[in-house]
Amino acid sequence: MQYLSRSSPWRQVFQHPGGLQSSDAQVLAPLQEVLVECPKYLDAQLIKPWQQQLVQVLLRLDVPAWRISQLISDHNDWLYQQALEESLAAMRSNGWGEPPIGFCVLQLGSAARHESLLRPDQDNAMILEDFPDHRYQEIDTWFQHLAEGFTDRLDQAGIPLCKGHVMARWPLWRKRLSEWIEQMRLWTAGRVVKKVQLSNILLDFNPIYGDAALAQAFRVELAALLPKAHGFLHEMGELLDEIPVALDAFDRLVSDGQEAPHAHALNLKRQGLLPLQSATRLFCLMQGVMEISTRDRLMALVTQQQLQAAEAIDLIEALDSLQGLLLQAQLVSLKAGRQADGWLDLQQLTARQKQLLKMDLKLIRSFVRKVRKQLPAI
Repeated sequence: MQYLSRSSPWRQVFQHPGGLQSSDAQVLAPLQEVLVECPKYLDAQLIKPWQQQLVQVLLRLDVPAWRISQLISDHNDWLYQQALEESLAAMRSNGWGEPPIGFCVLQLGSAARHESLLRPDQDNAMILEDFPDHRYQEIDTWFQHLAEGFTDRLDQAGIPLCKGHVMARWPLWRKRLSEWIEQMRLWTAGRVVKKVQLSNILLDFNPIYGDAALAQAFRVELAALLPKAHGFLHEMGELLDEIPVALDAFDRLVSDGQEAPHAHALNLKRQGLLPLQSATRLFCLMQGVMEISTRDRLMALVTQQQLQAAEAIDLIEALDSLQGLLLQAQLVSLKAGRQADGWLDLQQLTARQKQLLKMDLKLIRSFVRKVRKQLPAI
């Protein structure tokens, strides 16, 4: 819905001179009410409507979409932690005992970057403390059972099981620290498309539960390994061509047509956010920058003098704008009884919004080209 004018609750703060404290409480009352109602159980029938209600309140408080995305991600972090706590408690009660070694559960992708909106992905992995081979069956069986438990609970909470099997319940995404390091050495040793695609999934990771030192040790190894993997980085750059922004040769907004629900649908996640996030990740890997969120990565590139501050600011604002458009589109979809997804209806945009979207996409396209040019010689 488009609003010509809507009063902000913040305008109430100075309506009663000398009564700022009570005014602040009145402004924040709707947020306090929705936070008190936060579901305590991992039940999608409770959690999904509550998250929508939270988003509506935050929008009413004029909170920007990028901050709302962080808060949704923070709530999803809490869901992960609850799912793991419940799974560990269930294993204790069923005779499995305590974890036999240290471990760390990782979130991957948009959840790790804290850029989730209203349709989060369940992408996760697990790092296990190194242990002798003769204990493999005993220890891996224990953690497979844990992984199946917490991923099932997340599914019940409204974060569905990954259709691509990117979850700690599968051996590919559950390894000892030394095995993860060796795995990345193998994946980065050449220009194999599938290995680069798997790495793109893994390299946005964030420790969500357990021993974070395992994740940090892995990150240190990656920071030393990846800048030297020139062929691998070039293949990652080639893959950027497979996710072009939603502009044609004449800079007109255009959908790639893949599974579009109607003629005016544009997949803003795939044709806008993903190219920016992917190019930023690649640029940071080239420089050994190990930040996770797209905003933090862009700022780190400025600190390392790889990007001008003005360019980083423009890209961050483009990211914020695209997140705002996508969040509004998801709310419209949910209100209409559809799933929240990455589709934007171009017919719902004003002429000015379309022009701004074109400007943002042109900026992202130029950035992608710049990153490609920065790739090291093979």
